[in-house]
Amino acid sequence: QGRTAEYNVIQIFNIIKRNCRSMVAISFKEQGNVYYVKKDYAEAFNFYTKAIDLCPKNASYYGNRAATLMMLSRYREALEDSQQAVRLDDTFMKGHMREGKCHLLLGNAMAATRCFQKVQELEPESSQVQQELKNAESILEFERLAEISFEKRDFRMVVFCMDRALESASACHRFKVLKAECLALLGRYPEAQSVASDILRMDSTNGDALYVRGLCLYYEDCIDKAVQFFVQALRMAPDHEKARLACRNAKALKAKKEEGNKAFKEGSFEEAYDLYSEALTIDPNNIKTNAKLYCNRATVGSKLNKLEQAIEDCTKAIKLDETYIKAYLRRAQCYMDTEQYEEAVRDYEKVYQTEKTKEHKNLLKNAQLELKKSKRKDYYKVLGVDKNATEDEIKKAYRKRALMHHPDRHSGASAEVQKEEEKKFKEVGEAFTVLSDPKKKSRYDSGHDLEDDDMNMDFDANNIFKAFFGGPGGFSFEGNSCKAALLFTSHNYLLIPCSDCTINH
Repeated sequence: QGRTAEYNVIQIFNIIKRNCRSMVAISFKEQGNVYYVKKDYAEAFNFYTKAIDLCPKNASYYGNRAATLMMLSRYREALEDSQQAVRLDDTFMKGHMREGKCHLLLGNAMAATRCFQKVQELEPESSQVQQELKNAESILEFERLAEISFEKRDFRMVVFCMDRALESASACHRFKVLKAECLALLGRYPEAQSVASDILRMDSTNGDALYVRGLCLYYEDCIDKAVQFFVQALRMAPDHEKARLACRNAKALKAKKEEGNKAFKEGSFEEAYDLYSEALTIDPNNIKTNAKLYCNRATVGSKLNKLEQAIEDCTKAIKLDETYIKAYLRRAQCYMDTEQYEEAVRDYEKVYQTEKTKEHKNLLKNAQLELKKSKRKDYYKVLGVDKNATEDEIKKAYRKRALMHHPDRHSGASAEVQKEEEKKFKEVGEAFTVLSDPKKKSRYDSGHDLEDDDMNMDFDANNIFKAFFGGPGGFSFEGNSCKAALLFTSHNYLLIPCSDCTINH
């Protein structure tokens, strides 16, 4: 009887103790409610935690703390509290609702749907749960469409789908990372970096976000820094296949590019050309690095006199990066070398509009001058001499071309041929008039219009011919010890084989 009395006292004491703890817990919960209404969620969290510590098997306390954690955007912790609440009381409708919302915010639409269906069983008339079920269904559809679009490399559509999904799943890192990756693949690196950085501020060990940061750096041609991020991503997630592949490509691309640069500096242009070509096959998605590789190969191509190939490579570089000034300059120089002056002017204008430097201005002016000169008769081509031809070379060239196109030589040809040869004969005389006069030649070479310089450009081709060869009667050529005679009789002449040269005069 004594032992029974003692036992009863202990039981009564425990009941009183439990009741006291329960009363204190209720007090903590009520204080938490006051702070929750005031939106002081941090204090509300503290009091709900105290209530849970006193009564760890009360589902409503976990439900209240879950609601507070949701307001603090601590959704994973809120999910744990919601799950604990429904474990303690499977009929706790608010607990199921909060668990579903946490799943939805974290991007797990399938789990959210199961929770909302449980709420439907408990409260069939709830309009709120109907809307949440529609939100979950929308997220699943956007996920499905994004997956298809990614396989098709329609990255803009993926970004669109993730933006729509994030309207209901704002805390889903998986959606944010996929959006950031597609932004990087679209060349929108600052946006991609911003999204990835936001994730890393909340979770510095997120391997996917580390991979995207590295991807942005890799595509911006900061390969060394990119490799560091890829290595860190693999440390956090050893099975991250994308990070492993990107790391391998980055290292291979850097090595091949450096080999090409070394060969170029050593003057091994063919080898450099091949190395740059190999580097271009490593990763077609790396736009900026590939643009530089195309420009480098164009530089080598110009050294190898592959000017048309160099122009094509520059065009590819510009297509990849429209802001790449070096590629415009290289292509413009190739256009100049191939006498495509209009195209050169267009490129130099683009460069000067972007960077108004004195050097670029001079390049543009020079191209404009060459374009102007190209639209005149090319007297050097008319005579068939180089632009650096000497006075003696110009005379010899005139002698040869004048005799070749003189009308008397073609008196037996058709009227059409006679007319064409007479025109060429006059052009030869015009070319000689300009290029044999140092002052006119200088102004012609500098691109001036001779007609506007008060220089007398009127001439008679026959008079120049007669003056050059010594007159209308018989005369001898003095060049190359040639002793052939040209005998003028009216408008005909006699061709006499020359014993000292190979030309019939």
